[in-house]
Amino acid sequence: MKIAAILSVILTLMSSSSSLYDFKMNSLEGKEIDFSQYKGKTLLIVNTASKCGNTPQYADLQKLHELYGEKVTLLGFPANNFGGQEPGTNAEIGEFCKKNYGVTFQMFEKISVKGEDQHPLYAWLKEKTGQEPTWNFCKYLVKPDGKVKFFNSKVKPLDKQITDEL
Repeated sequence: MKIAAILSVILTLMSSSSSLYDFKMNSLEGKEIDFSQYKGKTLLIVNTASKCGNTPQYADLQKLHELYGEKVTLLGFPANNFGGQEPGTNAEIGEFCKKNYGVTFQMFEKISVKGEDQHPLYAWLKEKTGQEPTWNFCKYLVKPDGKVKFFNSKVKPLDKQITDEL
């Protein structure tokens, strides 16, 4: 078994006992974000990519942030897992998001959302829903009571399936 696979299994097992609020991850700018600050909030966690047919969803994510920001906190996670559609550096991704979509919601450093090197956050989300991202712009709605709901990439950010949950 490859070392990466062993580490992935260990991280997955470790994440299964953790709370979402135990995670600490870096923003695109390299600043550590402690997820404990999100306790009591509804979160929409989205895996993003800059060169995907779904990339225009950034505009709707930003609009959701502006319209429903008091009800939901958006967290974007760039990932290069699907078709190499997020090849950029964290700085390039940040510039792309601001320039093209005016993104002001919280974006994190690029991670892997599936596979042997799946980030523990996404292992936790998979454990809670039985679903892992099938493409870019899949969404996980995490409610303050701990319930997590998965939406595939075809469900747009302003879809009633999401907004009715807010």
